[in-house]
Amino acid sequence: MRALLGERERRRDLLIEHLHLIQDRYGCLSAAHLAALAQEMRLALTEVYEVATFYAHFDVVKEGEAPPPPVTVRVCDSLSCALAGAERLLADLPQRLGPGVRVVRAPCMGACDQAPVCAVGHMQVMNADAARLAAAAATPAHPHAYATPTSFEAYVRGGGYALLKACTGGTRSRDDVIKTVSDAGLRGLGGAGFPTGRKWSLVRAEPAPRLFAVNADEGEPGTFKDRYYLEQDPHRFIEGMLIAAWVVEAADVYIYIRDEYPEVRLMLADEIAKVERAGLAKHARMHLRRGAGAYICGEESAMIESIEGKRGLPRHRPPYVAQVGLFGRPTLEQNVETLYWVRDIVEKGAQWFTSHGRRERKGLRSFSVSGRVKKLGVVLAPAGVSARELIEEYCGGMQEGHRFKGYLPGGASGGILPAAMADLPLDFGTLEQYGCFVGSHAVVVLSDKDDMKAVALNLMRFFEDESCGQCTPCRAGTEKAATLMATGPWDQALLTELSDAMRDASICGLGQAAPNPLLCVLKYFPDELAKPLGSW
Repeated sequence: MRALLGERERRRDLLIEHLHLIQDRYGCLSAAHLAALAQEMRLALTEVYEVATFYAHFDVVKEGEAPPPPVTVRVCDSLSCALAGAERLLADLPQRLGPGVRVVRAPCMGACDQAPVCAVGHMQVMNADAARLAAAAATPAHPHAYATPTSFEAYVRGGGYALLKACTGGTRSRDDVIKTVSDAGLRGLGGAGFPTGRKWSLVRAEPAPRLFAVNADEGEPGTFKDRYYLEQDPHRFIEGMLIAAWVVEAADVYIYIRDEYPEVRLMLADEIAKVERAGLAKHARMHLRRGAGAYICGEESAMIESIEGKRGLPRHRPPYVAQVGLFGRPTLEQNVETLYWVRDIVEKGAQWFTSHGRRERKGLRSFSVSGRVKKLGVVLAPAGVSARELIEEYCGGMQEGHRFKGYLPGGASGGILPAAMADLPLDFGTLEQYGCFVGSHAVVVLSDKDDMKAVALNLMRFFEDESCGQCTPCRAGTEKAATLMATGPWDQALLTELSDAMRDASICGLGQAAPNPLLCVLKYFPDELAKPLGSW
């Protein structure tokens, strides 16, 4: 263990990073590894064990147990991949790949536009089929950093980091930047939609030292826009992040990135190093932290717990993260796409951003579109656009042989609406009255080939798997709901009562939003309730 850790610090907040070192080297975490790590870090073994067993990407092997096979194939079974045939892969792969390969279910991998998606070891296989997976399992590869389409040099040639230099050099004032961002109406685009300028002002009002946590852990099924922007133009995000750090005077920035994005993480590490070498980050130290497979860590306080090397359990509030966040300090928390727009808004002015929009909504929105449309991917559209307009104007219409039936306006937790309600504006505050919300702008389009009861059950099982277990309404409620939905006719009164308990009493948004798809099927698709549960 000492040889593996080398000169790395043994700080408590690096526990998850050190567990990754062991998992990457040996393919699992043995009892001996955990005991040695606990001793080396001067932690109780229970502290190490509870963290190692909390995260899905750590394979903990108890004393006397056999280690897992050398190759693991994870098959995403979240909604978009289920629509594309993931269940058939899960049924066929064990026999096709043989006993030397482990095949397991996995939640959304953030590539819903290339479904079905699988991971062989730590490498993703897009548009996967049995033949491609067999070839990948025979010669498993390791993730490596790749060249981004927008290199540091190309970004600088295009005027990149000039705004950051103006800010740190005194040409721009913090108040002016906050005003421009506020006038543009920029909001948190990870799901909550909190006004960005207001958040910066709230954090600035707290006593120093202040910290900054960046949420690059998009795990909402159907969402992949942050991945797209990181891959295509990482320096626009990095510049926006460093400007935000300068505004709130945060000396340390922690970027928490999904473990499902290994190549993006390695690329980002390379690009951040170039920025540091160029002397552009003297005001803020940047730290990359690696997730370990936990949807709950997309919740801001659970993410902060994970950055601190703990289980990703959401905190009770108040106090809020802006007051008592990372390491007990006032903390700014922002989503990747929110920071991506900072440079354009400040350079071009608030009016440029607000000039876009439909139905009295202002700004631009990035939609992750998957499901039964012809053209899948990230769609940049005006705020207030409708689902029907997304399908017809941006996605080439429905796939051949499919008739538009319904859609998820905001990923797994955003509910389900019928095609008859596809002209509603997709924006913050417009869908709540219908029991839905736009959230992270993940739109999954469903057709007449899809069983809405099976769709809702798929989503409830996701929440059951991803519940952190801290509170009973969510932990027991999601499990009970999934069982009731999977067996026999749906008892509407019982399922509604259970949903109300989860909404009212769960600690965080996972348990509060988990019943949304179920309740939407009860409300908007009553004709399907009498039908037997379909399959994929």
